[in-house]
Amino acid sequence: MSVSSLLKNKCYVNGKWISAKDRTVFVVINPSTGEIVGEVPDMIEGDTNEAIAAADAAFQTWRQTTAKERCQILHKWHDLILKHKEELAVILTKEMGKPLKQSMLEIDNGASFVDWFAEEARRVCGDVITTPAKGRKLFAFKQPIGVAGMITPWNVPHAMVTRKAGVALAAGCTVVLKPAEDTPFSALALCELGEQAGFPPGVLNVVTCSRQNAAKVGNAICTSPLVAKISFTGSTAVGKILLKTGASTVKKFSLELGGNAPFIVFDSADVDRAVAGLIVCKFRNSGQTCISANRILVQEKMYDSFVEKVVAAMKEQLHVGDGFDAKCTVGPLINQRAVEKVENHIKNALSNGGKLLLGGKRHKLGGTFFEPTLISNATADMLFCTEETFAPMAAIIKFKTEEEATRIANDTRSGLAGYFYSNDHQQIWRVADKINVGILGVNEGALVACVEGPFGGVKESGIGIEGSKYGIEEYLHIKYVCIGGL
Repeated sequence: MSVSSLLKNKCYVNGKWISAKDRTVFVVINPSTGEIVGEVPDMIEGDTNEAIAAADAAFQTWRQTTAKERCQILHKWHDLILKHKEELAVILTKEMGKPLKQSMLEIDNGASFVDWFAEEARRVCGDVITTPAKGRKLFAFKQPIGVAGMITPWNVPHAMVTRKAGVALAAGCTVVLKPAEDTPFSALALCELGEQAGFPPGVLNVVTCSRQNAAKVGNAICTSPLVAKISFTGSTAVGKILLKTGASTVKKFSLELGGNAPFIVFDSADVDRAVAGLIVCKFRNSGQTCISANRILVQEKMYDSFVEKVVAAMKEQLHVGDGFDAKCTVGPLINQRAVEKVENHIKNALSNGGKLLLGGKRHKLGGTFFEPTLISNATADMLFCTEETFAPMAAIIKFKTEEEATRIANDTRSGLAGYFYSNDHQQIWRVADKINVGILGVNEGALVACVEGPFGGVKESGIGIEGSKYGIEEYLHIKYVCIGGL
């Protein structure tokens, strides 16, 4: 199968490839080259409601399939994803600029969620409950919740679809999914492979729309009484709007929202390990991940050595370029708004006493390429500490005591991921207990969303869990059954 046969320019609804009712389209731009990747339908409320109706109709039969039947189809989907791994990775790199090697890893990661939840479908169990009265039997049945509406982000456009849709389909739910306007082709390619795997019409549906119509489509999903569940990954601001809108029909929500991850290096840490962890954590995907290190805190005795080694590592390991360049480790930012944001963060840091050590400006390649940037003498009152930078910029703060570091780490309304490095075992247990996040890396910076680990945040970083044995519970409800007269 060629790349062109997976690069779909229609939406997938009720088992058919369709255009928007009004025939309007929008173009998707490769952020690396500025070239047009393709065009897709620009759907609105009416189109979305038709997709929801199709999903609701399909749910009535899909919910009756056995777990084994769903497992078999999901395993076929998983196998097809891996069979077409290179083609899917090429599409991903074209639409969002990620280095091809990182795209290949994302396809592997995405497939792993489908494989995992194919098996979890067969492990959904209820309970027989001890009765307080004679002549009765009490049961707790777990059943699929219904149609799941999903909104996925541009920074991980393949794995976010499989992580959300894979578990919903395994549970017996049907799906209506809106991918980010910057990266719709990865989701549509998965629909083609899902059809080949054997998903019945209406079970998996994808609607695309431009940024201009995103609010309309999101509102249709959130207000439809046929949609029982919303799963969203994106900004905290948008998550709050969806939560408020979905309250009108009392939906179940899973929200993975913005992060502001602390990355703490204590004096007892292995400095080389900490530097290696930071390079991966901060600069993977050009810094455009929700679990990326955002506030880097280094204890005073370690500070100078750490900064020196980070400078050397960045110079040696970070290579800006097109995602198809074999040497590339840092691709472009997704759009000009992202470039303007990092420029604003750098300007704020330097005007408040920060020292520029590397980078600091747009890359000579032009477009949305940006130089990997390192700033020392940073302080916790700078703008990057209150906003996700989402770019290849690292600013390092010096601290004196463990109490100071944990206070700064927790001084945010975000609570998705956090990291710290220490070889003091007593300190490890103390700090792990104190840092208020949903995901914590200890002496580990490559904290990827592996399927075995529960992924979710606290505070304003979200609601619910994705992945792991807990993830499928988000798509089930418990029905209490009491049989009397026995």
